[in-house]
Amino acid sequence: MFDQYSQFLTELFALTWLVFIRLALPFIFVFGGGWILWRFFAPEAAPQPAHAPQRERFSQFVTQIRELPAFQLPEFTARQIMALFIAILLWLAAAGFLIARFFWGLETATALSDAMPWGLWIAFKLSFVACAAAGFTFAAIVYIFRLEQYRPLVRTAILIGLIGYTTFIVSLLFDLGRWYNIWHPIVMWNPHSVMFEIAWCVMLYTAVLYAEFSPAFFERLGWHRVEKLMHTLTLPLVIAGVVLSTLHQSSLGSLYLIQFTKLNPLFWSPLIPVFFFVSAVATGLALMMLAPCLNAKAFGCVIRQDLLATLAKPTAVALGIYFTLKFGDLLLRGELPRLLTPTALSALWWLEVFGGVAVPMALLLTPQARANPRVRMTAAGLVIAGVALGRFNIALLGFSDYLGALNVTYVPSFGEWIITLALIAAAAAAYIGAVKWLPILPPAPQAELAPQPARTI
Repeated sequence: MFDQYSQFLTELFALTWLVFIRLALPFIFVFGGGWILWRFFAPEAAPQPAHAPQRERFSQFVTQIRELPAFQLPEFTARQIMALFIAILLWLAAAGFLIARFFWGLETATALSDAMPWGLWIAFKLSFVACAAAGFTFAAIVYIFRLEQYRPLVRTAILIGLIGYTTFIVSLLFDLGRWYNIWHPIVMWNPHSVMFEIAWCVMLYTAVLYAEFSPAFFERLGWHRVEKLMHTLTLPLVIAGVVLSTLHQSSLGSLYLIQFTKLNPLFWSPLIPVFFFVSAVATGLALMMLAPCLNAKAFGCVIRQDLLATLAKPTAVALGIYFTLKFGDLLLRGELPRLLTPTALSALWWLEVFGGVAVPMALLLTPQARANPRVRMTAAGLVIAGVALGRFNIALLGFSDYLGALNVTYVPSFGEWIITLALIAAAAAAYIGAVKWLPILPPAPQAELAPQPARTI
């Protein structure tokens, strides 16, 4: 009896500690950081969105729907027609490979095996999720930290996060051996599994992203009452989203902790969960220095270069933390000599850390570079490419020695590449369609409209 009571207390203590480190600590971090930023930066009060008068009668509601702008087919340039034609070819080819994959198994469309069950698609998903961190990063900056100057960027960031996580879920259907069992974590609980935590966090956070993004959709339809309701729910939704994203961004790295006998020591580390979270924050900040500039080129909107320049220092700080962790980890584990050995894997490590972390960090810490939009865009692009390479090193390339010892090779098949490119094309098409149809981009100030071309950066 005493042993059972002691075991119960031990399990209760372990569960309490787990809840504290996985839920309470992120919650304290978010609100503590938000209070400090608000206390020292003292932003102005958030402007309240202006809502049209409420329409109570159904007939007025119908009239409002009819007054929406008529749908018109877009006019394409020759380059856009070529891009659309290539995307359609990719989607048709991917559909053929997916039919084979779903009905005849993974071996018909992939080069995966028992020795390498996770390949190109996993590395691609991890990179996409890192970019999708822009959503929770800027939602926290605006709604929790109350830095209102970044509000013009928040819808773009949430849209990127929404598309990133939706792509993650769709691609997961392709990657799972028994894809028709993807619903099992909903009813078959295993709280001791990292994969179970990731499944629930991704499901819940994707739902939160759709709820956070819904005001743009309702604003476009003119459903102002529903839009106002969703605005009132924004803060608790953002808090839930930040906590969920904090959990699973690190948990994705936890999946590789058990791979210490297979993953090269340059890329395996007990700090992989921390690496994943810190690099995701840096990627989200860098992406939002790059995306508004691309929006200006593609959609003719006006951007505030002074606002984007203020993101350079926080990005450099996040990169500095990541750089210190990467070098400090190898130093403490005694693996630094591997960096001096001329191998393909050591070259990949240097390319990731030097080209994707050290160089852009140095650029973003230089006042002249921060003031130059082209240099900022280059630095942001290097950050995104470096983090993506880091995810590929951990999820794909770092297993080369292990596969070589087994006399096994893994080269992604043509079908894997086609499906991956088709997913990227679908994500790009979804982003363009959302920006074209929904009020995503901030309206240009009146003083900036006429004097200069809108596409000038």
